[in-house]
Amino acid sequence: QVQLVESGGGLVQAGGSLRLSCAASGRTFRNYAMGWFRQAPGKEREFVADISWSGGTTYTADSVKGRFTISRDNAKNTVYLQMNSLKPEDTAVYYCAIARGPLGTRSESGYDFWGQGTQVTVSS
Repeated sequence: QVQLVESGGGLVQAGGSLRLSCAASGRTFRNYAMGWFRQAPGKEREFVADISWSGGTTYTADSVKGRFTISRDNAKNTVYLQMNSLKPEDTAVYYCAIARGPLGTRSESGYDFWGQGTQVTVSS
């Protein structure tokens, strides 16, 4: 059974940084792309970033480009989201997900397992 466990969320002041981690098990991690999504209160879940199976290709949403970086360590079965220059509008529950194949996608339908989410709160 595939399991994804996020960690690293918390409360941070605007301008600060956090690094989210997502540890995966139950699937050959290195064969699959990974993604990060987020859901703010009262809003739909939205794409944040994805990374291909090898880490060679990444894509980040315009809203976080230049501030967030996705990376992965296939030896540790873990994907990361480094978040810098955080803004109050980044406040959300952040979810990691494992893709159905080796390449990332911005569509939720391209992912078949999701973590439970980790709360990120940015105060002004």
